[in-house]
Amino acid sequence: MNTTPSPVLFISALRWAATAAAMLAAGCANTPPTASAGASDTAASAAAAGSTTTTPPSPRPAGSSTAGQARTFSTQLATYTSVSFDAVPGWARDDFSESWPAFLGSCKVLTGRGAEWKDVCARALRVDSKNNSAIRAFFEQEFSAYQIRDDDRKPDGVVTGYFEPEIPGSRQYAAPFIYPVYGQPEDMLFADARKLPAGNGTVAAKVEGRNVVVQTGLSTRDMGAPGLYALDLSAITRDTLDRKVRLRIEGKQLLPYYTREEIETKGAPNAKVLAFVSSATALYEMQIQGSGRIKLANGDIIRVAYAEQNGQPFRPTLAQAANGKPRSPVKVRGSSIELQLDDGDEDDDVGGPATGTIRTRGFTLAQPTASGAVLVPGRRTAGPVVGSGIKDPSYVFFKESPSPSGGPVGAFGVPLSAGRSIAVDPRSTPLGYPVFVSTRAPGTGAPMQRLTIAQDTGGAIRGAVRADYFFGNGQQAATNARRMKERGQLWILLPRGLAVATAAVSSAIRTRGGPAGAGLPQCLVPTEGVCVDD
Repeated sequence: MNTTPSPVLFISALRWAATAAAMLAAGCANTPPTASAGASDTAASAAAAGSTTTTPPSPRPAGSSTAGQARTFSTQLATYTSVSFDAVPGWARDDFSESWPAFLGSCKVLTGRGAEWKDVCARALRVDSKNNSAIRAFFEQEFSAYQIRDDDRKPDGVVTGYFEPEIPGSRQYAAPFIYPVYGQPEDMLFADARKLPAGNGTVAAKVEGRNVVVQTGLSTRDMGAPGLYALDLSAITRDTLDRKVRLRIEGKQLLPYYTREEIETKGAPNAKVLAFVSSATALYEMQIQGSGRIKLANGDIIRVAYAEQNGQPFRPTLAQAANGKPRSPVKVRGSSIELQLDDGDEDDDVGGPATGTIRTRGFTLAQPTASGAVLVPGRRTAGPVVGSGIKDPSYVFFKESPSPSGGPVGAFGVPLSAGRSIAVDPRSTPLGYPVFVSTRAPGTGAPMQRLTIAQDTGGAIRGAVRADYFFGNGQQAATNARRMKERGQLWILLPRGLAVATAAVSSAIRTRGGPAGAGLPQCLVPTEGVCVDD
């Protein structure tokens, strides 16, 4: 994030004029009005609410996009177009006081992300948390609204739901509790994909703590030297969001971390077992949800949250329709899989043992046809070790959550708020930011238009116009989350003056359906550990 003042704002404006002209030529003339529309009304309402006047944003370097000044800008996966708050459907009707606690929770993290957020969050503390008009005026004064469109400039995307599952379990290994809930393995190593050499050759590397560091100037002849390992670059996955490659040591080699099948049939001797559960399918759903509760026989609850992932791509086994096509249309981009729009009649099919499917986060998954014991280090299994039968190579490791009450802690590090927190793809929607979502409620189809806060993510949440409502815990939350798969649109709220994705110039504008222009960033706001540009 660049916050350095610069006197070249006029140059930046000229570049944006060229960008706008190119976009009109590409057939994008019908852009909504800018976010400055209605500014006088906003200022008046803010004054009435006792809000503080916003300091004008500092000039930005040429080539940067500044929220509140840029009319439109792009990343590799999304285009953002400025709109007035009046143009956001349902904005005037929402109860913003319901989103306020979640926003203040995000501020605890966002204040460390730059001066803009520090100032915005400081002013938020002076807003009456019970005054809906004051909260609305605060957002209208401090933020600019941008509609998110995908790389084909389509405004419609997929809105699904998730929840915090509760499954029976035990601290002890004994039938039927034979499936381990693992903590993060101690033998998992990490390499920064940005620092790895290009190509698919084999390089020498050292292990420093948990980090793998490639040694330059060495050849494969040096692999026998003490402390050196061979890393085959052709076997690794580089395009993770956090640009981390998960590895392990085997002999003198550094290999990708174990797949699900390897973990289940060989065990994970370097991972602590947090608990044991009776259903491999329920454990898999909890891994996809990213958190959960394990209820012991004495009524105690073990709350678990996401800790790590094995680095393998999310590749669920999708249930097939009668015509032989997947019941959940998807698009595969590199190592990620994106859920596509589907206007079929699956709304009431929430999945379960009777249907042979699992409906979770919008995906309709096929339950394994055969499931048996998995290997647990130090335990004697009853029967042959055949694994769960789940073919997805990805595997999620958990950690015990110290919070016995409230929502589970999401990827942003703050507790989730039922109905107001969403999971997003952090490439196009940075975590912690307010996002207005317009969609339909599951089951009833009634309009569901509300301000939410992006506070979570997940391997199943990929795509520019993509949101996943957190419905909370309990049976009703589970039912709503499993039913939720609706068409929706998103508007991200950016603090005025915030520098975001680099401005797209005329040579980098994509045409309708065309490829992304060269040089566009992957992340709207690069954040170490969440979404990192090369």
